Amino acid sequence: MTVLRRMGSGHEVTRHVLENGLVVLLKEVHSAPLISFWVFYRVGSRNEQTGQTGVSHWVEHMMFKGTPRYPAGVLDREIDRNGGIWNAQTSFDYTAYYETLPADRIDLAIEAEADRMVNALFDPEETESERTVIISERQGSENSPMFWLNEEVQGMAFRVHPYHHTIIGDMADLETMTRDDLYHHYRRYYAPNNAIVVVVGAFASAEMLEKVKAVYGGIHPGDAPPPVVRKEPPQMGERRVNVERPGSTAFIEVMYRAPAVSNPDWFAFAALDSILGGPSGPGGGNIDNKTSRLYRGVVETGIAASASGHLYMTSDPFGYTITLAVNDDRTLEEAEAALDAVLDGLKTNPITQKELDKAKKQAKAAFAYATEGVTGQAYWLGYAEMLDSYTLFTDFVSRLEAVTLEQVQQVAEQYLRPSQRTLGRFIPQMENEAHA
Repeated sequence: MTVLRRMGSGHEVTRHVLENGLVVLLKEVHSAPLISFWVFYRVGSRNEQTGQTGVSHWVEHMMFKGTPRYPAGVLDREIDRNGGIWNAQTSFDYTAYYETLPADRIDLAIEAEADRMVNALFDPEETESERTVIISERQGSENSPMFWLNEEVQGMAFRVHPYHHTIIGDMADLETMTRDDLYHHYRRYYAPNNAIVVVVGAFASAEMLEKVKAVYGGIHPGDAPPPVVRKEPPQMGERRVNVERPGSTAFIEVMYRAPAVSNPDWFAFAALDSILGGPSGPGGGNIDNKTSRLYRGVVETGIAASASGHLYMTSDPFGYTITLAVNDDRTLEEAEAALDAVLDGLKTNPITQKELDKAKKQAKAAFAYATEGVTGQAYWLGYAEMLDSYTLFTDFVSRLEAVTLEQVQQVAEQYLRPSQRTLGRFIPQMENEAHA
């Protein structure tokens, strides 16, 4: 099956499904002699069971530890020698791998990712060595107060759905998971019928499709992975948590229930996020928020040193977070009151068309920046297809443009209710207090 979709640049995205279930997205971009090649797997922390939290991220690490064809270290040298870059990432809903190389060297990426899909070794000694690396990675994150606060807020906000645990996993599981746990996870989820290949750059689509078919078409599909069936029940009231640890700054993090990216409300929520927290790209994350309502209400007033919002793009309903770093001479209670005043102001001082138009303009600029190169375009195409459809990416700007003032106000009233939030406070402690 092939679906064509024309983008504003004039280039088409083509979607193909091979007989073994592999989805292939192709987009020609001939502005530079480069190609970015990505493989997305439909597996992330969302697919993990209690006792194996963090297994998806650990498997990602093991994919760089070699196969019989490409022993550990070989691809590092080959990709560097050919003038390319490669990396990987694990998120809530997916794990992804990519190489960006000169166009005439892309066969290396095509062959390497097909090999890793099937033949990763998971050597027992390498597994134990990587256990130390991943535990150290978590311990490094634990140096940040926001890691602890986010983990507590997320864990309290989601009690049933596996979104409740962090991507890196719980320390107890990182200490006890086995090589077989990792390998079984790899074999269950790393198969063509659970994967998406995305190629963006300087190539002819028909020729690239034949290359992908030749290398991946003979890989046997796996059994359908088990679905995620533990839906989060409705929240029945505000939840609160305090985190008391060594630190020098107090923080507030509030997580509101938010829709999945496939929900029609998501784009209105994205516009609301831009108005509240500042302009953000397709993945969220405020860029410059000095004209936002949060900045004016809690930073310009001297209560907080910073304020930001983040709307997540996820396959299941997840959350919208607001984070404040409280100034030393102000209290957490003052910061919470100031935040509530900003949110209450959405009713007493409704969002204007001017605010919405500005948010759209800024969000479009952020989107263009995030998708400027072939690597960024390939990532967002795959990410969108993973969560819903690649048209989420190709139609991002037009869907944002279609958002109305009434829709933004409705989303604010529906989702930003105190009963639908989890509020966490980081209370810094002196070292002797923390260990008392």
